Amino acid sequence: MAIVKRKPRSASLRFQTFLSSDDITTKKPERSLVIGLRKKAGRNAYGRITVRHRGGGAARKYRVIDFKRSVRDIEGTVVSVEYDPNRNVRIGLVVYKSGVKRYILLPEGISVGSVVFAAAEGAEPKPGYAMPLRSVPVGFFVHNIELRPGSGGKFARSAGTSAQVVAKAEEHATLKMPSGEVRLVLLGCWATIGVLGNAEYKNIVWGKAGRTRHRGFRPTVRGMAMNPIDHPHGGGEGRSKSGSHPVSPWAKGAKGTRTRKRKDPLILKRRK
Repeated sequence: MAIVKRKPRSASLRFQTFLSSDDITTKKPERSLVIGLRKKAGRNAYGRITVRHRGGGAARKYRVIDFKRSVRDIEGTVVSVEYDPNRNVRIGLVVYKSGVKRYILLPEGISVGSVVFAAAEGAEPKPGYAMPLRSVPVGFFVHNIELRPGSGGKFARSAGTSAQVVAKAEEHATLKMPSGEVRLVLLGCWATIGVLGNAEYKNIVWGKAGRTRHRGFRPTVRGMAMNPIDHPHGGGEGRSKSGSHPVSPWAKGAKGTRTRKRKDPLILKRRK
């Protein structure tokens, strides 16, 4: 997928880049797999802001993705490649021989007409095929990995990402995650073979504040620009860091400070 530059007809277009949409085959999503999506503006179920600087943005509908690969032992065919406003990787509409339709995340090498399959045993380790980690050969790259059996894929779901199966023991597989972390995952957890597509997404230059606002991101004010009552970095005569380490508005260490309290025995090597 190529990065596209526009002619600089205006100052805002001069540096913007876009992803080519040549791979997208339809503009309208499957109606049976689309639901309404209410805006939360970074708030949790109690109405408290848990992620700052969120709000606004273009209206979206949610595409229901089959992270569990729930249709098993039946071959399916990818009939369309679609844009999903809720994620940075393309999704594909799969129609199974039973007539069931599902959306899946599209790995590299999968396009319209490709066959996908999910089975506990007997499935080939080909891109788009889903199986338990015990069936994945060592050295293969996988995505959409479950954390617990039956929970649905949680790891390696964004554009261009994958995890590598480094080793397998009696109960666990050792995975090298996209972050560099090395961790153990139960062999009964399902994963999908392949590296997710759309890897060029990280090279997009958004070009202007408006495009970022359309995505639902609001402005971020530096702590140094605030008053002392609003942020630990605030106040002082002139621009002053006061020799202190960078912290959050609630004085928790930021920018590299380790904040995990418990040591997870399943993590063999922390990400750098």
